[in-house]
Amino acid sequence: MHNKELISFVVVVRETDLHISACKNLEKEAKDAVTRCRLPLEQYIESDPPFLYALEPYSVADDAPPIVKEMSHAAAKVCVGPMAAVAGAVAEFVGNELLRYSPEVIVENGGDIFLKMTTNCHIGIYAGESSPFTGKIALEIYPEDMPVGVCTSSGTVGHSLSLGRSDAVTVLARSTSLADAAATALGNRIKSPQDIAAAIDYAQTIPGLSGILLIKDDNMGLWGNVKIISLKS
Repeated sequence: MHNKELISFVVVVRETDLHISACKNLEKEAKDAVTRCRLPLEQYIESDPPFLYALEPYSVADDAPPIVKEMSHAAAKVCVGPMAAVAGAVAEFVGNELLRYSPEVIVENGGDIFLKMTTNCHIGIYAGESSPFTGKIALEIYPEDMPVGVCTSSGTVGHSLSLGRSDAVTVLARSTSLADAAATALGNRIKSPQDIAAAIDYAQTIPGLSGILLIKDDNMGLWGNVKIISLKS
């Protein structure tokens, strides 16, 4: 994504590394927002260590912090562990905080994106250097469909845990936490191109998803409110 009209900056707080674009430099506000969402999350993990390692839905305490409850709720919808939603949850929390200061905000957290723009936005798809789709296609997203979470999981690119072998699973949802968890869940189901159809069937049973894009080798599957455009060479 490139937008020459926005100011871009990076915010790093421990393991959180955000690439942010907004109408003005909001580095201080973003760093404060990261701290406000990370601190209660870290404190909860300290008090309930299994939350960190669970690979299946995990019930949290009634008095758990809002971000912990959001992660647990999103993960339960798609039968994965709550940490599968952490990057999306942080991006969404920070993005919503920054919308108080800027009408346009992009927060990217390890490939998971919270997006709110007033014009059409194009998001390029990366499925690995050898993929025939990398650098060739992008998602086009309209202002009326934002704010939106755009999250990607891969079993062949990057270091995030995936039980599948997808090259890219990109999910769009109003909830960035849900988009993140769903990308992991769908990616876990794809080990070969033949699994794409079944993954799409499963995606249609998940309330709250707007659309998905699945890539394995030279095969692609689409479902929902997704518009693909070709990128110029």
